[in-house]
Order: sequence, then structure tokens, then C-alpha cells
Amino acid sequence: MLLDVVAVKALPNYQLDLTFENGEQRRFDMRRLMDRKPFNRLNNNSFFGAHVDYGTVVWPGNIDIAPETLYDLSVPIDAPSGQRVSA
Repeated sequence: MLLDVVAVKALPNYQLDLTFENGEQRRFDMRRLMDRKPFNRLNNNSFFGAHVDYGTVVWPGNIDIAPETLYDLSVPIDAPSGQRVSA
């Protein structure tokens, strides 16, 4: 199933909070990618800000990640009450 990303929030330590089109919220850890091209260009925290375009996360310089990779390698974000956040 291919789900588009509709919102992203860049967090410290190269974490991304993602919202997918089905309403599910997930966290993606970018640290495993930060020593690989082209993501190594994002190592400056001030440059780490990301935005959504065409259903996925993108950065300046034509850097992006496929939405299915973001979904498959992310984990659900739990609500404060311990309940899973989903649509």
C-alpha cells in the first residue's frame, strides 16, 4: 500500500515526525542515513528542515525519500495516553 506523506516535522537528532494520508502518525529515524549520499549534505542541523512535496519528504538540493520507505522504516507515534495515533 502506498500512502502519501501529508505533513512532516523535523526534530532534534535527525528524527522526522510524519503524518500519512490515512491519518497515521509515525516517527522516522534518519540517523542511519546521515553518512550516506545525498543525506550527508543534511548533517548541518540548520539545514535539516524538511517539507512535503508530491507526497513525500524533501529537502533543498533535490534530496528526498520514497514515501513507502518512510512508512516501512518508521514506527508508530503513541499518544500521551499510550494509545496508538491512527485514523
